[in-house]
Amino acid sequence: QVQLVESGGGSVQAGGSLRISCAASDFIVRSYCMAWFRQAPGKEREGVAVLYMKIGGTSYADSVKGRFAISRDNDKNTLYLQMSSLEPEDTAMYICAARVNSGSCRLVSENFDYWGQGTQVTVSS
Repeated sequence: QVQLVESGGGSVQAGGSLRISCAASDFIVRSYCMAWFRQAPGKEREGVAVLYMKIGGTSYADSVKGRFAISRDNDKNTLYLQMSSLEPEDTAMYICAARVNSGSCRLVSENFDYWGQGTQVTVSS
């Protein structure tokens, strides 16, 4: 069974940091790219960060550039998102996604095939 399982979400004050994880089974080695998306209540899903698994390149949404960092640990089959200087506007459900086949990894939902259930991040002012 394909599984992407997020963890590490929680509540944090503005200006704080949080690292969330995605236990990705064998997606770490199978995927062409993996990404983090987020969705706040009443808003559309937004792509946050993408990691190209073979070459290690990354790309970020403008709203998080310089504050968030996507990374992976191959030994632990885990994808991470390190979030710093958090703002109330970062409050959302954060969702891990994977694309197995080569192609566009632009941060839109239709480019990704597999999804986790999400972990909630709440930032208070």
